[in-house]
Amino acid sequence: MPRSIEDKKRMLLRVRRIKGQVDALERGLESGTDCDALLQQIAAVRGAAHGLMSELMEIHIRDELGQPDLSDQEKVARVNGVASLVRSYLK
Repeated sequence: MPRSIEDKKRMLLRVRRIKGQVDALERGLESGTDCDALLQQIAAVRGAAHGLMSELMEIHIRDELGQPDLSDQEKVARVNGVASLVRSYLK
């Protein structure tokens, strides 16, 4: 979860944009919009979701690994957790 107010606002703005794109996609499906336009809209939604994931992942990595007062064991555990997250994101 983003800790700073600015990060949280930025994440919510991205989510609201994605919601608007999905709503437009739904309207297009209901109205019989051409497949080319629908596929383009789906690609836009996918790109927006990837952008959100990327930005949130960056925030998470900074939060997890940017704390200087961690023990070596805590650092290893956090690096392993972040590596696992990155692996699941890249699947």
